[in-house]
Amino acid sequence: MSQEITVTGMILSAGSVGDYDMRIVILTKERGRIASFARGAKRINNPFGAVCQPFTFGEFTLYEGRTSYNLKNARVINYFSQLKKNLELIYYGSYFCEFASYLTRENNDEINILKLLYQTMRILEKGTIPLPLVRSIYEIKVLAFYGYGMESFQCSRCGTEENLNYFSSRAGGVLCSRCARSEKGLLLGESTLYTIQYIISSPVETLYTFTVSNQVMRQLQEICRDFIYVYIDHKFKSLDFLDIKY
Repeated sequence: MSQEITVTGMILSAGSVGDYDMRIVILTKERGRIASFARGAKRINNPFGAVCQPFTFGEFTLYEGRTSYNLKNARVINYFSQLKKNLELIYYGSYFCEFASYLTRENNDEINILKLLYQTMRILEKGTIPLPLVRSIYEIKVLAFYGYGMESFQCSRCGTEENLNYFSSRAGGVLCSRCARSEKGLLLGESTLYTIQYIISSPVETLYTFTVSNQVMRQLQEICRDFIYVYIDHKFKSLDFLDIKY
């Protein structure tokens, strides 16, 4: 006998199954990342048709079967409809969802990544800070939640808190001037270091509240690109739409 559960979360992706059904992947507060079938969602006038779209955030009532979940009902809290009107924002949102989907698992506590994803979608809609900065903030923070936080408060090699002037992805974060002599690293600007420290240490609610100079933005992009290359063995398909090659 199937059990009925209600979860709160965001749809990360949706795909067709046969002629009329859909399969959705939801990042939930209660059960981590789960997949559910929405029977008849592609039929004309089926209420699930509008619900089963990426970025939809809400409460989902599911039948929990032996091998899968089936969608029974949904109460949408936020469609992020403004985001869906802008193709560039759709590309960014798709990348953030794909990244979250890759990192998360069923029955894991993924509430921090869910909160980060929701706040990131909100800032995409608001458009108050540049999109490349949104991306760098998201990448640094989601990796920290996943367990790959950039060490930014002490040297990754010797532990000193002085002269943190370099960054090495392979070392896991910043290096002091002495340790950098034996390991190739990126010369790190003071403002870039402070920005990484702020992202790592701040709660999700206050992440997207600042802007940076072009120089800091370029360093953040270079650091994130290399860090993801070192620690995430995966090519995200949505990056092809952003026309950014890792």
